[in-house]
Amino acid sequence: MTEDKGTGGIGEILVSSRSLDEYRAMFSLTDADLRRRILDCPGGAAGFVAEVCRDGGDVTACDIAYLAGGLARVAADAVAEAERGNRFVRERVESFRWSFFTDPDDHLRARCRSAADFAVHSAAVPDRYLPARLPVLPFADNSFDLVLSSHLLFSYAEDLDYDFHLAAITDLVRVAAGEVRLFPLVPVGSSVRYERLEQLLGELGEAGIESRILAVDYEFQVGANEMVVCGRAGSR
Repeated sequence: MTEDKGTGGIGEILVSSRSLDEYRAMFSLTDADLRRRILDCPGGAAGFVAEVCRDGGDVTACDIAYLAGGLARVAADAVAEAERGNRFVRERVESFRWSFFTDPDDHLRARCRSAADFAVHSAAVPDRYLPARLPVLPFADNSFDLVLSSHLLFSYAEDLDYDFHLAAITDLVRVAAGEVRLFPLVPVGSSVRYERLEQLLGELGEAGIESRILAVDYEFQVGANEMVVCGRAGSR
């Protein structure tokens, strides 16, 4: 994890625990999407892989957090990380929409359930959770049909510079045979899009990576209700 210097008090980058329902909403995932080969990068301590794989799906998570102490350490810390994220939310209740979650207590319960799912599944099927560090991933070209990336790029824009964003998205596209979906487009503590987004998408376009911005039916952090969908020109 990296030190955060500009995200309004969250401290280190949060290793979060999100559920399948939240992933469906954030990324506008359909039942057909969930039958594809999926990469979740960074996966954190989400319950997404566990829930989809229990239903027969094929999802792999990767994260730099799995390098530092391994999966057992991430699992052991997952509830504490959920509580840390929840404290951040409680201190800034007005910066969040209370439609997906009814209140901060509901938010904490959901995060802790997902943390528990992660702990059990990552211990039982560790091959689904691979250590990896953006912006260079240890996967062959076209390894996955769909790549999802949430709450890293754009979220920590003051810590991860423009060149990191460009290289990371380029490599996410490299390992995707189909789409890459990135969510959200606003930094932590802000309700405004990443300020260099237009420039970034333009430079990706010059490199043959098509992209578009789509609204999603989900908004927890105020202003975070859009995703970028991108892929190699002609691949979609």
